[in-house]
Amino acid sequence: MRQFEQLSRLLESDSPESWRSNLLAIADDCGFSHVLFGLSPSKTAPMDEALIITNYPEAWRDTYVHDQMHMVDPTVAHCLGSMVPISWDSSTFNGTRQHEFYEQACGFGLTSGISLPIHGSAGEFGMLSLVSSDREHLEFETDFQAMATLSLIRDFTVASIEKFAANLSKKHSEVKLTRRELECIKWVMVGKSSWEISMILNCSEATVNFHIANMKKKFDVNTRQQAVVKAIKDGFIIPS
Repeated sequence: MRQFEQLSRLLESDSPESWRSNLLAIADDCGFSHVLFGLSPSKTAPMDEALIITNYPEAWRDTYVHDQMHMVDPTVAHCLGSMVPISWDSSTFNGTRQHEFYEQACGFGLTSGISLPIHGSAGEFGMLSLVSSDREHLEFETDFQAMATLSLIRDFTVASIEKFAANLSKKHSEVKLTRRELECIKWVMVGKSSWEISMILNCSEATVNFHIANMKKKFDVNTRQQAVVKAIKDGFIIPS
């Protein structure tokens, strides 16, 4: 009953500040010390267009944005392609290139948590991350009822933020890539030449150059390397 009353207060929040306070109270009641809620107009929208509400340490957020860690953040990569929550701690990242990401997060007290994907009906993308520095209190990954509760919190969070996120309803004027253009830019990203890409895709080198030229026009850049940077920034491709 207490949790339902807290969720109701999210819907009744009359300002972003009270909404944030209510969300933090719900998270704290579930044993989570930190929360990050992010919602973007689409999967391909630049990060600076996302609505971010969090009590993560400010220094961590500055480091995250400056180093563009969303490009290697495994929770983001998971949530982009899944509806299923992901729980994480040090074992999630051992032996991967994302381990440095986790090591830095630990330095700010973000040692374990769960990230719940958000996929809106109008193409919005986001995630709700609930984080704790006390691993012993987090049994959600083996507790069906706890997982259901966290999913319900996620749904109430999305529903209640709508009145404070009117800008997300505006259509994002995103670049659109064809299937062939997307295939080409992925191979350009890993350093393949036009000839090599033509062999991989079983087409002529002139055709590959045509697709790359089209992408450079769409991204308004002069080189294929700049096109790769823009494609990564806009979420078309994720470095492996």
